[in-house]
Amino acid sequence: MTAAAPDPDAAPDSVLSHDGRESFLPDRNLAMELVRVTEAAALAAGRWVGRGDKEAADKAAVDAMRLLLDTVPMDGLVVIGEGEKDEAPMLYNGERIGDGSPPEVDIAVDPLEGTSLCARGEPSALAVIALAERGTMFDPGPCFYMEKIAGGPRIADLLTLDEPLVDVVRKVAERKGSGLGDVTVMMLNRPRHQEAMDAVREAGGAVRLISDGDVSAALFAVREGTHVDLLWGIGGTPEGVLSAAAIKCLGGAILGRLWPRDDEERRVVTEAGYDLDEILDADRLISGSDVFFAATGVTDGDLLQGARYSEGHATTESLVMRSRSGTVRTVQARHDRPKLREIVGERYG
Repeated sequence: MTAAAPDPDAAPDSVLSHDGRESFLPDRNLAMELVRVTEAAALAAGRWVGRGDKEAADKAAVDAMRLLLDTVPMDGLVVIGEGEKDEAPMLYNGERIGDGSPPEVDIAVDPLEGTSLCARGEPSALAVIALAERGTMFDPGPCFYMEKIAGGPRIADLLTLDEPLVDVVRKVAERKGSGLGDVTVMMLNRPRHQEAMDAVREAGGAVRLISDGDVSAALFAVREGTHVDLLWGIGGTPEGVLSAAAIKCLGGAILGRLWPRDDEERRVVTEAGYDLDEILDADRLISGSDVFFAATGVTDGDLLQGARYSEGHATTESLVMRSRSGTVRTVQARHDRPKLREIVGERYG
């Protein structure tokens, strides 16, 4: 009898953790469990697209994501969430989620990345979640922002935060065998980026500005065929961790460096033991070897179609990825709205 070929998505039953206890690794089925969670958040938030109320849209996404997470077979700890417990009633940092069974995992969530995008009906709002082995996700603590740069596998070794951005752009152009006019940098449209933006344009490079949503921007920068070469700028540290999860699945690189907003935050971050000079790569942001990532479109964008509704059903489009196998799936789903209402009420519209 010929032995069956090993399943690249299979995981060993258990390993010994750093303190000698038995610890269970994530099971292969968790990938599809997570996409159910992001689909739920996207369907709930999607009913608020273009209605000008980002708080209501975010609450709808949080409520739906939290409801589904309780059904996932895992013992999850929220490392990147909606804030501390006294500020967020659900999906707060430190909350335990899942049904309590193995595996023990860290969780990063952004139930609605791009709340303003959703409220304004603009592209690229997403529902996002990432999962990795317990104790492997970087906890940003009190530091809300980080400077970051990301790019695909072809230029990963060229990325640095210790040189001016325009010098990196020149190296990318040389690697591509093209002029600077063929290099595009995506960045948030913020006054703090004006100097770098001007330098890239004056050198002949192109800048593509976005108003929000730098997780989707990081995904766009590392994927082939998007005509965007780099993501650069100062954005949220939690989004940096989520981006690192996706990049560990897709390939490419991300580098980050904590960026305190003022002297008081610098003092608090330093006293908490963080090194403001440390360059945080993907393996520092998430040191786990088995990382899952799922994202579902809320509004139409370059990467994913948004949630769409008709009289009897709704459709969603999602990305589902796992670092251990390198598997990247695009999941297109059709949801029966009357049946969803029977199960969970009106939250899915």
